[in-house]
Amino acid sequence: MNALILGASGLVGGKCLDLLLDNPQYTQVVVLGRRRLSKEHQKLLYVVSDLSDLASFEPPVPIHHVFCAFGTTIRKAGSEAEMERIDVGIPLMIARTMKAQGAFFFGLVSSIGANAHSRVFYSRIKGELEQSILALNFDQTLIVRPSMIDGERSDDSRFAEQLFKGIMRVLPLTYRTIPAERIALALVRGAFAKLPKSTIWNSKQLWDMPK
Repeated sequence: MNALILGASGLVGGKCLDLLLDNPQYTQVVVLGRRRLSKEHQKLLYVVSDLSDLASFEPPVPIHHVFCAFGTTIRKAGSEAEMERIDVGIPLMIARTMKAQGAFFFGLVSSIGANAHSRVFYSRIKGELEQSILALNFDQTLIVRPSMIDGERSDDSRFAEQLFKGIMRVLPLTYRTIPAERIALALVRGAFAKLPKSTIWNSKQLWDMPK
């Protein structure tokens, strides 16, 4: 089979990409993004796009599994409207396009507290995306809702965020910071597990999963 990943330049997406490339059940892995990564592999295919016209996107090989670890922050987006366009509009468009082309599994990294009816903007748009993806009726949809993600980022020098992560490491499993590797492992394992048609795992369930 072949897989496509959106968000491979991010913390979870990068770990997910490594697992996909190491998995012998995948023949080709397509990375869709705004830039080419430094990683090279015999299975790896890059499609560089500004992600503005995904309705007409055609991958270089047929795609069976789609993994989405894509998103931004309000600081980077600049406004709530732009963040919603990026965090909801782009993943939903690629999901619709890949479903129409025959993909049968969609794995989505969402967030703790995702709720389409939430008064909290971030939680609301994550919940809206979940609902829209589920409505596409893939053969199998797996949504993971991690708490704050632990791992080294290029901007991890921010003291306040590091302090907050340190506090969250001692909280109950549902709220504790969770390693990016564990989230990625759950997504890739889930693609081959006999799960219900629609499955949502919270952070505690991700922690409970054996490595």
